[in-house]
Amino acid sequence: MSFLVALFISLALFLGGVLYKVSRWFKRTLYPTAEEGPGVRLSAALRGLVSTLLSLQGLRLLKVFALDVLLQMRVLREDPYRWVMHLCLYWGFLLLLVTHAVRGLLFEEYIPTLNPLLFLRDLFAAAVLLGVALAVYRRWGMGVPRLVSNSMDLYAIVAVALIIASGLFLEGVKITSRSVYLRMVQEYADLSTPEEERALEAYWVAKFGLVSPAVKGPIEEGFLRMGEELHEMSCAGCHSRPRWAFLGYGVARAIKPVALPLDRAGAAEGLWWVHVLACLVALAFLPFSKFFHLLTAPLCLLCNAVMERGRSSPANLATKRMIELDACTHCGTCTVRCSAAPVVEVMPNSDVLPSEKIASLKVLASGKELSRRRLEELLEGIYLCTNCYRCTVVCPVGIDLQDLWFEAREALFRRGVVEVSVLSPLSFFRGLMRAEIEEGYEVPLAGAKEAIAARFQPAEEPLQVPTGAELQGRLDLSADARTFHVCFSCQTCSNACPVVANYDDPEGALGLLPHQIMRACALGLRELAFRAEMLWRCLTCYQCQELCPQGVRVADVLYELKTLVVESMKGKEDEVRPLRRL
Repeated sequence: MSFLVALFISLALFLGGVLYKVSRWFKRTLYPTAEEGPGVRLSAALRGLVSTLLSLQGLRLLKVFALDVLLQMRVLREDPYRWVMHLCLYWGFLLLLVTHAVRGLLFEEYIPTLNPLLFLRDLFAAAVLLGVALAVYRRWGMGVPRLVSNSMDLYAIVAVALIIASGLFLEGVKITSRSVYLRMVQEYADLSTPEEERALEAYWVAKFGLVSPAVKGPIEEGFLRMGEELHEMSCAGCHSRPRWAFLGYGVARAIKPVALPLDRAGAAEGLWWVHVLACLVALAFLPFSKFFHLLTAPLCLLCNAVMERGRSSPANLATKRMIELDACTHCGTCTVRCSAAPVVEVMPNSDVLPSEKIASLKVLASGKELSRRRLEELLEGIYLCTNCYRCTVVCPVGIDLQDLWFEAREALFRRGVVEVSVLSPLSFFRGLMRAEIEEGYEVPLAGAKEAIAARFQPAEEPLQVPTGAELQGRLDLSADARTFHVCFSCQTCSNACPVVANYDDPEGALGLLPHQIMRACALGLRELAFRAEMLWRCLTCYQCQELCPQGVRVADVLYELKTLVVESMKGKEDEVRPLRRL
């Protein structure tokens, strides 16, 4: 009865957790693109599912399911080591679940002590243990660069190892346990005399690994034959030789010296509860743990096989992104392959790493309040992305990571987070995606300009022109960038600049031209230089620097001025405005 109660509670928590997680897919979003409630998104998802299954795209789903879900070919193309690891864990645990854990639903008569189930159970358990060993070695032994392991990774490994290890120890203890043997004899065997009981017990001691204080010394051959005959009549229909359970039998051999004390202490019953509770707790906690990807990863692969921007409805794309956040396995493949990941060696911001940004995006999508610093770090991590698509290509569960970064960046802009880099060519990818931004493309640009203008107001006191060493030290620039002091405003840099040549009224559009910025720096007018639009339009083509007759490192000056603005803006402690529609 107590087991049924525990099973009911576990199943209730599991189903409740799954329903809660699924409901969040239709409620949450990185930012609202339309007035769409959960009902509208659920309806759009059902329509999309029906239309897909009734079209030729249904065949594509079958292909993806066979190759990428069952055979995990995406993992094989990326890393054969991880492919072996995943297959051992995925198929080993799945087959163990089918042949052992849910046997009552699949088999009319399930006898775990008979072959082939006796052998297969240990074979599948061995595959899972091999997968666990490979996972442990990959995370903590191989030294994979920038691979980050968190508490959930450790929980997943420990939970799987505990379930399998407790099951194998339970099997080994039951093989040696006399109390388990006596219960079986009392329930199933038809023995009429004490001599038959002793003969059968002696046979099990000799052939089945039983440890019994009642059987001592060499056993006579005739007594063994008698026990064998009794075994064939009463037990052979339910028991294959325990050696077929090669792992459990190995445990039984190992614990043989302490088998009797373990039996007297009720180890078989205790281990049974440990094993069962480990399974039930893992099941109940599954929707809220890394194991949830067992359901969401296949769903993510299937969704991305038939959905894309421009063809799928915005409602379904928003739902897909929420599924993708739950599908991440934190395997670290995207981080290992990330082009921008080396930045973390000099910039302590974990949100630069793709695998770590996912956790921040989950918090962002939940609508929870985040500190200004946390939001700025997330935006910085997204903006440092080079849009090389390597993370998306190698993701084993098919998450469209580039799409997530794009949506998250726009969501942060809508929260009022200022990112001055949006004014520079670093935002080229956002410019390419301008058609995908339904409204408010200019809002973050205007906000960044306003923030810079407010922060660097021209000084009201009379101008005092610095000279000599004071002139060079006024701006915190490198030796190369302090060469502005030899500029004599010949305008060669401005005449050579392709950005200046692009405008009919360059001074009106850019504020200051390159030679004027050099002059402003020389006069100590740092605020005037910082507010120049030219800083953010500079393409760093270096034509100005290559043609300067005085050797002024014009491009380096512009680049470092821009860096100073960025650093200054990061120290600004403004309140973050709540999420809003533009």
